[in-house]
Amino acid sequence: MISALALATMLASAGPVFAKKADTPVSEAAKAPTPVDVDRFLAAAEKELYDYTVDASRTAWVNNTYITDDTDALAAESGAEGTEKAVRLALEAAKYQKVTGLSDDTKRKLDILRGGIVLPAPTTPGAATELNQIATRLNSTYGKGRGTLDGKEINGSDIEAAMGESRDPAKLQEMWVSWHDNVGGPMREDYAKMVAIANKGAVELGYKDVGAMWRSQYDMPADEFAKLTDRLWAQVKPLYDDLHCYTRTKLNEKYGDEVQAKSGPIRADLLGNMWAQEWGNIYDVVAPKGAGDIGYDIGELLAKRGDDPIKMVKVGEGFYSSLGFSPLPETFWKRSQFTKPADREVVCHASAWDVDNKDDLRIKMCIKVNADDFITIHHELGHNYYQRAYNKQSFLHLNGANDGFHEAIGDFVALSITPDYLVNIGLLDQTNVPAEDKDIGLLLRQAMDKVAFLPFSLLVDKWRWGVFNGTIPTRFYNTAWTDLRLQYQGITPPVERSEANFDPGAKYHIPGNTPYSRYFLARILQFQFYKAACEQAGWTGPLHRCSFYGNKEVGAKLNRMLKMGASKPWPDALEAFTGSRAMDGRAMLDYFAPLQAWLKKQNEGKQCGW
Repeated sequence: MISALALATMLASAGPVFAKKADTPVSEAAKAPTPVDVDRFLAAAEKELYDYTVDASRTAWVNNTYITDDTDALAAESGAEGTEKAVRLALEAAKYQKVTGLSDDTKRKLDILRGGIVLPAPTTPGAATELNQIATRLNSTYGKGRGTLDGKEINGSDIEAAMGESRDPAKLQEMWVSWHDNVGGPMREDYAKMVAIANKGAVELGYKDVGAMWRSQYDMPADEFAKLTDRLWAQVKPLYDDLHCYTRTKLNEKYGDEVQAKSGPIRADLLGNMWAQEWGNIYDVVAPKGAGDIGYDIGELLAKRGDDPIKMVKVGEGFYSSLGFSPLPETFWKRSQFTKPADREVVCHASAWDVDNKDDLRIKMCIKVNADDFITIHHELGHNYYQRAYNKQSFLHLNGANDGFHEAIGDFVALSITPDYLVNIGLLDQTNVPAEDKDIGLLLRQAMDKVAFLPFSLLVDKWRWGVFNGTIPTRFYNTAWTDLRLQYQGITPPVERSEANFDPGAKYHIPGNTPYSRYFLARILQFQFYKAACEQAGWTGPLHRCSFYGNKEVGAKLNRMLKMGASKPWPDALEAFTGSRAMDGRAMLDYFAPLQAWLKKQNEGKQCGW
């Protein structure tokens, strides 16, 4: 997701960063500043940042859709200039933290301005330039990354697809190893340098380290946020454990003991995804006999109807229109990147953009006609509709209630891609809607993505928090990554790894410097949002079969929450739509309750855990 207030989130990835230097400096703190002085400072800072984001966004867009040495240089220069500005404004904001008599809104804006830099450069001359050169180089290294299949070079989007389709352990191992070696390996030295520079910047802003700075953006102390994520994980971990045990048994049945043992961790490359983060691509391997055929395949339905990438996006837009949201602007269709160009390097990782803080909305994808990209389109459009809903807010509130909200909106809409929805949009014939005896298959297919993703989405930032605070020193980067993946996911690499490797770099969000806790929160929040929407729509059937497609009352209430942007603490926004002020994993457990009961029966007599 790319929004105006992605302050430094996109220094090295795909969006607006900060602002050019203004002709005149923002007001400097005077002696004994008053609340009026602070508000004047914030107004000037917001204008300065707002005025630049269009240029910065366009620079980043060009760099991500035309990766060349020249666009890398332009992006690095823009990022360096923006980082220097952001640090200056953040340092000044820090000076005003203890001024008495400030309004809650003013305090909130100071906190956002002070802590909203993903990669803060220290004020040391040249530090911002070096930091942005490194960050840009890391991002482009990933964008140009290649693996091999059958000894032939293969690009990122194609190797992801091949990992989901192949069932040959040798080919899967080749792709996994080549991608991790070729993409992640060269990044290690740069990444360590970047961490050292950014940590110095975080300390100057009054934080212990960059990780603490990231965690401070959730309307609670940094340590409390870590406890919140642990509490949520404890709620849903039993469901993941049951799914892991069942999946491992099925992989053992398919490949035998030499490839996948009956007990212990699962071999990472067998799970249908380069990072073993979502397992839905191997549903054919785990599908239960008699109930595994859910009756349709979205990718096949799209191909049969002749839908191309543009038509798929039109279908996604139609869902939001059915809730009462206005159609996307014409510029969206002219300026977005929907498919991978044949003549140049681009970053294919899906993202949603708000270029002008108003209505220049775009998505950037390399869409393939398959179920995964159909769902991803609904997800990315969720960002765009959120961005447009809050575009009347002041600059520092042009964001989601927290970053997990931004990810959850499209995800909870995508949960409504049920058989009823597919019938409504003419993709599935009513006579082919699966009966309730197919529900276990439907739920298992969902869980292979939604539930399987939970531990990965938690450990990515746990690794980075350790890197930033020094508990994971440079010499143990890869060991710690492998250990965390074993601890939380119960997976292991297909071959031995060492500190000569840098496997974290093979995941886009590490070189792209995108905080990842948002995706864990989104997995929890989307089910809370979904259950609330279904209750508002008066749904009385099984939760997992609910679709609120076409319900404008749900859309109106949703829009009221989205319009708040980041203007209020996230519990206020959560309460506005769900009636609750606490994030809670119980909605997810309710959704998958029939599946969990079934999994426990399948796992009887098995040695679960790892």
